[in-house]
Amino acid sequence: MKKKIRQPIVTVVGHVDHGKTSILDCLRNTGVQEREAGGITQKISFTSYPIDQLKAACPLIESSGIKLDIPGFLLIDTPGHAAFTNLRKRGGSLADLAVLVIDISEGIKPQTAEVIQILKMNKTPFIIALNKIDRITGWKQIPGGLKHSVENQPERVKQVFDERYYTLIGALQAHGLDADLFYNIDDYTKKIAMVPTSAQTKEGIAELIMMLCGLSQKFLTKKLKLNEDPKGVMLEIKKDKSTSYIESILYDGELKRTDKIAVASFDGEPIITKIRILEEIEPLCSKFKTKEKVIASTGIRMQLVEKTEILPGMPFVKFKDNLKELREKFKKEIGESIKTDKKGIIAKADSLGSLEALLVLLKQNTIPVVKAGIGKINKSDAISAKANLEIDPLDSIIVGFNVDSDEEIKEISSKIKIITNDVVYKLIEDLVEWRQNKQKEIEKKRLMGLTTICKLELLPQYIFRNTKPAIFGIRVIGGKLTSGLSMIDESDEKIGNVKNIQADQKSVKEAIEGQEVAISIPGVVYDRQLKDKKFLYTNLGESQFKEFKKNKDLLNGTEMNILKDISELKRKTKPEWGM
Repeated sequence: MKKKIRQPIVTVVGHVDHGKTSILDCLRNTGVQEREAGGITQKISFTSYPIDQLKAACPLIESSGIKLDIPGFLLIDTPGHAAFTNLRKRGGSLADLAVLVIDISEGIKPQTAEVIQILKMNKTPFIIALNKIDRITGWKQIPGGLKHSVENQPERVKQVFDERYYTLIGALQAHGLDADLFYNIDDYTKKIAMVPTSAQTKEGIAELIMMLCGLSQKFLTKKLKLNEDPKGVMLEIKKDKSTSYIESILYDGELKRTDKIAVASFDGEPIITKIRILEEIEPLCSKFKTKEKVIASTGIRMQLVEKTEILPGMPFVKFKDNLKELREKFKKEIGESIKTDKKGIIAKADSLGSLEALLVLLKQNTIPVVKAGIGKINKSDAISAKANLEIDPLDSIIVGFNVDSDEEIKEISSKIKIITNDVVYKLIEDLVEWRQNKQKEIEKKRLMGLTTICKLELLPQYIFRNTKPAIFGIRVIGGKLTSGLSMIDESDEKIGNVKNIQADQKSVKEAIEGQEVAISIPGVVYDRQLKDKKFLYTNLGESQFKEFKKNKDLLNGTEMNILKDISELKRKTKPEWGM
């Protein structure tokens, strides 16, 4: 008996504003894009697209003679961040095929590059929708098919299209990808097909559907053979008044409402539960219909009997009294997904797929992770990050993708850094920037441990004692003044060491830029040595000066000017002190 073929799962991915949802809207003829906050997709959604609607939307399927065995597509719309490209099942990507949307005028953005990396890592085949061709000034939609339209644009318009197209070809080659316009390709196993599109005018959408159908039929049918046992992935837990239900994707087999299912947990221990209500997504809309059984691939919604919290992104299978086998399987599956290092930062995300993708991107940026988890940032995470202060301050940070923090961590969180964001590329950017600044801070602290540099302005109206020791007022022009610092005047004459610093008649250990304080220096007679002087400077040794000079990028503008002043004083007698 010939096995049934399931629907291919197609994910639409790309940069946050390159038109992914608008292209999906063209396919399903809805107005989702207009309803999204800020025009950016906030949640994953799926759309069932049966074969009869596909053929109606794309007459090219019939006219080109493509024979289709597939029953349709299950389309997944994803937020722009790369994490959702990483929806996973055991053995690879949940998506059978992806559409990577790229704005022809903007090319590859950081998020696009992240998506490409994850598609390659998961070995997910994809085609490129070269979107927003209508934004090219002077572009006209010419009847006769997409190829005819592209090739017969006015000469100046065609020149602009070609320039942007070839620029993108080069950028894709830098990512190890060989791509070309779909009508130029003879062997789709060797080149990635690019389909010029406009979500506004609908130009190229029929060709995009035809390519998805053709590639699915030719290359995916063996992979799409339906097995008996149901397998799926939990996507999102939603609450409606007093009821909570789980949106999921069933990617293989047949699931009955009477089946018991086993859901993986983060520690690998299966959660066994019955299904109270089973619903299936209806074609080309967001409504669900109650069913007694559903067949993959499809989007489903379940109410479960078991009240244990189920985490997004977790796999589920039919439970057949095989607890020991499932325990080992889930533990291995989660363990393979979440690999941590012996030292590093703490990473949290809202689902397993998000966490996996976050770890991939952190690894690409050579940032180690010592602890990873799903859900809110909690007290245990904060304690782990605080412990890192002693090991490596660069790791005293928690990054959270699409998660909040528990109230109870406020006290600990003042000592550590927490960065959260619901756009993964921005989260990585903020983390990299923080670590770079933290590294400079650590280096500067080490540098200033040698000695601090400062410039002091004498305040002759505040002379409290002329000698033994001289006590007088100063203003810190820049840098930091500390007790014990050796000082020189503008003539490179050594004045002495600062013994004490007073602010508001109280002894302090240091004074910073802008502060006016009183200082005492033993062995100085103010009237004789300082009466005609205006500034004092840190007395640097030659090795100290060279160290500051070598690390001058760690100094702020004022400190840099002080170093230049000291250099000018010293080089009058020692040329090697030049900047």
